Amino acid sequence: MRRFKLQVQVSVDGYMAGPNGEMDWMTFPWTDDIGAHIDALTEPVDHIVLGRRLAEGFIPTWAAGPEGETEESIAWMNDTPKTVISDSLAESPWENVAVAGGDLTEAVNRLKEQPGGDIITYGGATLVRNLIARDLLDELHLFVNPVALGTGMPVFPDTGSHHRLNLVAARPFECGITALHYEPKRS
Repeated sequence: MRRFKLQVQVSVDGYMAGPNGEMDWMTFPWTDDIGAHIDALTEPVDHIVLGRRLAEGFIPTWAAGPEGETEESIAWMNDTPKTVISDSLAESPWENVAVAGGDLTEAVNRLKEQPGGDIITYGGATLVRNLIARDLLDELHLFVNPVALGTGMPVFPDTGSHHRLNLVAARPFECGITALHYEPKRS
């Protein structure tokens, strides 16, 4: 079965965006060491899952070829098939993108059962919290930025229970970000 990974930028206090979705706190530019780490993380990935709100900005931004990104990264982001999780979209307005609605667990399990490489999600915040709450992720790659926001959109949902994780690796980078690789502790 395919592995489903989360790659997300977070603050040291666990937020993936400010209270109004602000992302101006992220550390840039990245150094070559973090770029190589992300290349290794995404090398086995052949499918991207996004929430609808994130997709509305993410897909057009990569299609326009964002400044500062390599041609290889832009091509990978644009050419990799995507699924947008949405109950409000009936069909995809984008090329190479399918829409999945209804039960999130069923939609993710259908993707994981298909042949292929790993699957990755970058968010958005609601999708990430729902994936964690339903224990649908196999790997969590938290890129911790050296900033505390104090408030914002948390990575982890408040489900009334603990989210126990096993630390697989921790790696600091020259730009100040530390990558934490976790796997859910399943009984």
